Formats: sequence, structure tokens, C-alpha cells
Amino acid sequence: MQEDSLALPNGTRLAEFEIIGRIGEGGFSIVYLAMDHSLQRTVAMKEYMPSSLAVRSGRSQVQPRSQRHQDTFETGLRSFVNEARLLAQFDHPALVKVFRFWEINGTAYTVMPYYQGPTLKEAVQSGRVPRSEEWLISLLSPLTEALMVIHAAQCYHRDIAPDNILLLDGSSKPLILDFGAARRVIGDMTQALTVILKPGYAPVEQYAEVPGMRQGPWTDVYALAAVVYWVV
Repeated sequence: MQEDSLALPNGTRLAEFEIIGRIGEGGFSIVYLAMDHSLQRTVAMKEYMPSSLAVRSGRSQVQPRSQRHQDTFETGLRSFVNEARLLAQFDHPALVKVFRFWEINGTAYTVMPYYQGPTLKEAVQSGRVPRSEEWLISLLSPLTEALMVIHAAQCYHRDIAPDNILLLDGSSKPLILDFGAARRVIGDMTQALTVILKPGYAPVEQYAEVPGMRQGPWTDVYALAAVVYWVV
């Protein structure tokens, strides 16, 4: 673990989960590999930790860096919890499954299966996929079905891109990653457009502040079409 990391140390116990190691650390959350001692299985555990807004106090407590960060931190926290609550309602093989989520230590945690495999971006760039028409159709079918599921619940991903699609080890079936609700709402509040947009995949309505130019299912459809264009 890097010295400047905000991650919890290995061996930390949160409810029935014990942290084994760190899988990834971004600007808005940290993902750990953990052991579920209740069900005796390894899982992935995601902690809300916006590094620009929060600090670690003591061994595990998370708190805003200052009073001026308080509102943005708490808004992001609510979005993190709401995202977990929403994902827990869905049951589709191309969507991340949420086992559990809860709030503790001034922050929140989401427990998910430990998914392994390359991202679509990594797989294409390394030549590990055929990129044939047949393969592309087999990739698109579950992705479009998954988008239909979330869109029916008035939920939009808004960040479909090659690095947010995982190809699962063993089956190469696609899995949509990183709904990133907390990341987006913090970006909206801080005007950090570079944080919430992926040039080349974000449609015009994600850039524009024109009345009537709304985001919706079409926003994700555009991004998925851009992914297909990039693969081809």
C-alpha cells in the first residue's frame, strides 16, 4: 500500500467483512478485496472516499476536509448510497450485483461480487478478442438488455465507455461498471466537467446547458454506439 493512500489497512474488520487488499483507488472511492466471514467467500467492497473532499481521521473514520467541503461531501455520500440501493434492485448478468450496503464511520460501503477480467478497452487493445461481427453482436445483446432494465427504472448510466465494460474471465460476457453517481454529482457541484465527461463518448446534452436539452436513455444509447464505433 502506498504511503499516501487513504485506504484502510489490510486486516481491518467491518461487520463480517475483513479487508484482504486494495483492488483500486480513484478520486471518489476505494475498492477492496475482502473476506466475507459469514458466507466464507471473497467479495469486493467499495468505500465512499472522495479524496479531494475528505480525510481519514484515526483508523477508519472519514470526515470532510473542512466546513466548506461539508455540503458537497454529504451530497456525494447520499448519491453513493442511492446508487447502491438502486443497483440492489436490479438482477441482470450484465449489471453489477449488490450484496449489501451500509453507512458507518462517517462514510458508506457497498459489497459486490469480486469480478475479474479485462476491460473491453484492454481486451481490444491487446488483441484478445476477435472483433468480428458475430462477436460484436454477442457483446451488444446483453449490454442493450441491461440498459433497457435500468432505463425502465428511470436510471441512466451516463458514462458508457470501453473502460467501463468488463469482460468476465471464463465467459467473456460483458458487465457494465461504474455508475459513479457520487462522482457525477460532485462534478456537477464543483463544475469539474473533465471529471464527469468522456470526450468521444459523451453526447452533446452532457456538455450543453441549453433549456430543453435533456439527458435520458438516448444518452446511454449514443455512448454505446460510440463504443461500437471505437471497437470497429
